[in-house]
Order: sequence, then structure tokens, then C-alpha cells
Amino acid sequence: MTDFVRAAIDANETIARALRQGFDTSWFDKRGIGAGGDESAGIDLFAEGVFIDKLSPFGTIESEESGIVGSGEGRIIIDPIDGSSNALSMFPYFGTSVAYVNKEGLLEAAVVCNLANGDIFIKEAHNAPLQGKLFSQKFSPPVRIDNPEIGLFEKAYADAKTCALLEAKGWKFRSPGAVALSLAYAGQVRFVLYTGNVRIYDFAAGLALCEGFEVIVEQDYVIVSQDTDTAKELEELVLAARQM
Repeated sequence: MTDFVRAAIDANETIARALRQGFDTSWFDKRGIGAGGDESAGIDLFAEGVFIDKLSPFGTIESEESGIVGSGEGRIIIDPIDGSSNALSMFPYFGTSVAYVNKEGLLEAAVVCNLANGDIFIKEAHNAPLQGKLFSQKFSPPVRIDNPEIGLFEKAYADAKTCALLEAKGWKFRSPGAVALSLAYAGQVRFVLYTGNVRIYDFAAGLALCEGFEVIVEQDYVIVSQDTDTAKELEELVLAARQM
């Protein structure tokens, strides 16, 4: 395990310890629009501060909240709290997303963590993805389910036409509200679908964990599935919704 991945895990454990002490009232405060275009809350900036402290020695940080922070040859892309609205509603599906890109523009490492249950996923260059738990040294291949019954459709609330076509086909789906986490769990579901503006903060780390899956990335949608036919059929459905 590289020093960067260890530092990213350390950052997640620091944030998790703070969460276990209870949500600070300042975390609910709204702090204006962040670099990624969404409103930042106190919890976002708290987590961002932890990542800056732990990861700055490795390069320039590009955060969804504050934009470019620091300097260095490496590029570290972070979503300090993936699913912050979930977190502030105490809905247990939120976490963090970190990707490290070297000076040649190649992804060296990705770390996605579910702070609600402690699941953590890592991907290092030339190595297969691994899954473990915070505060544990044990990692193993990510969980895979052969015949999952549901898909995950992130931002489904903004795409009623695609939702209607999925319902007509009888494809069950959920919309949990944390893109990087949903990508990390791609091996446990029929598909992961996102429609809307594709931002690097949401996808840099999550897609790195989808090694070996069928992955389709376009300007306004992303599809991931263990099954090639499912991914292609889903893309046809998304494109059909565009014509409705």
C-alpha cells in the first residue's frame, strides 16, 4: 500500500472519529457555493480541512468545495463529503472520494469510503480494487453479486423520462444520493446510472473502482454494469428518453 493511500485512509479515519462524537452544530451551516457548483455546508469544509492537512504533501488538491489548494506535481481530486445532503439528514449513505493523478496525467490511486458503515475501497495503479473497513488492516476483493435485483440511478429525481422507461421495463432501481459510493458498489447491483452534468469530483475515484466492468461515459450520462448487454440496453433506453 502506497504512502498516499495510507494518508487517505488516515484522513477518513480522522473524519469518522469526529462523526462518532456527534455532528457539530456548525456542520449544518451553509457556507456559499463551492467550486463544484453546489452549496457547501460546514461538514464539507470540515472534511476538506482534514484532507488538506493529510494529503497536501502529495501535490495540488482540487476540491469540490474550495477549488485549487496548494501546489505540487501530483493532482489530488477530492469530494470531501460525497452525499452531504444525506449526511446532514442523518441518512446513512454518505462518504468521501479521493483520486490521485500523477504529473503524466495517469491515475495512481483512488480511495472511496462510506463513512456511514465504514466500508472503504482502494485502487492502486496496476493492482485490482480492494475493499475493507475503517480501522482494520484487512482488505479483500470487493463484494460481487451474480444476479443483483436492483440498479442505482443517481440523480433520478431530475430525469423523469428515463425513470418511466425503466419502470416500463420492470427494472428496479434506487437513487441513494452519493455518486462515488454508488460506483464503488457497482459489483453488487445490476447497474449504476447517472444522468446530468458529469463532474470530475463525482467520478474520478469511483470510476477507477469499476475495473473490468462495462463503462460508458458521455457528456451527460454515465453507465456502469457488470454485464455488457445490460449496459448497452440501458444506453439505448437513456437515448430513447432524450427523444421523448
